[in-house]
Amino acid sequence: MRNERVAISVEGLEKCFASPDGKTTTQVFGDLWFDVRQGEFICLIGHSGCGKTTLLNILAGLEAATSGTIIVEDREIDGPSLDRAVIFQGHALLPWLSALNNIEFAVRSRWPEKSRAALTEHCQRYIDLVHLSGSEQKKPAQLSGGMKQRVGIARALAIEPRILLMDEPFSALDALTRGSLQDELLSIISQTHQTSFMITHDIDEAILLADRIVLMTNGPQARVCEIVENTLPRDRHRGNMHKHPNYAPMRNHLLEFLVNRSRSFEAELADGAYDPKSPPQVRPVSEAEPQASYA
Repeated sequence: MRNERVAISVEGLEKCFASPDGKTTTQVFGDLWFDVRQGEFICLIGHSGCGKTTLLNILAGLEAATSGTIIVEDREIDGPSLDRAVIFQGHALLPWLSALNNIEFAVRSRWPEKSRAALTEHCQRYIDLVHLSGSEQKKPAQLSGGMKQRVGIARALAIEPRILLMDEPFSALDALTRGSLQDELLSIISQTHQTSFMITHDIDEAILLADRIVLMTNGPQARVCEIVENTLPRDRHRGNMHKHPNYAPMRNHLLEFLVNRSRSFEAELADGAYDPKSPPQVRPVSEAEPQASYA
């Protein structure tokens, strides 16, 4: 049963940047309204320039909005917090520390009173979780790209955040490594029920991971076009999701948005039916939605 408690509430968010001479401003996005429920995995899709990373930075407390607010666990965001962990596009590891020490550095900031033995034991659990056992003492230069991202994932999860924020964490990896890490993330989220918000350009990644997908129009002046409910069963995985009758409707709907609707959204705004406080919620399904999970 879906948890309806709201973990993140984005309310009327706007971000503007001043021109170099300071005489004009450009609105990157504005009037954004959506929420993330507790234990839910949300993906946000949109073209470059619509402000996706800026939005994630505001969620992380690393950047301030021009107007509007974000409420997390009933409190307005006013800066970074260990309750919100970020996995960046790059691994962002400290190069002079080992994989274990990179994780310990973050965990120590969360629980400075932990003994050395308790700290190592805690971090080892997360190294094991991302299948890096045996590489604890290796430094980033000795790790592959996929292994570095595994350390980044372990570091983020090890501080036990209430919310996990991800900015295209697998975009720089080769297809095989990316697929492997997506599968691992899906498994971890299934075990932990971690509330997660992820930016991606990859339609299949969104279909695999997300419970709902937020679609943003092109920038500047980007808006939330609609919110798409993932109509594939939660037990999906890479080897079977393409067999489900709802896979093609889901993928075609998202592709149509990226190719056409993200650019033509102004026409939809003109008809007056669009309410930014309540973006359309859609459920792409086959003509006869199946009762069974998979054929």
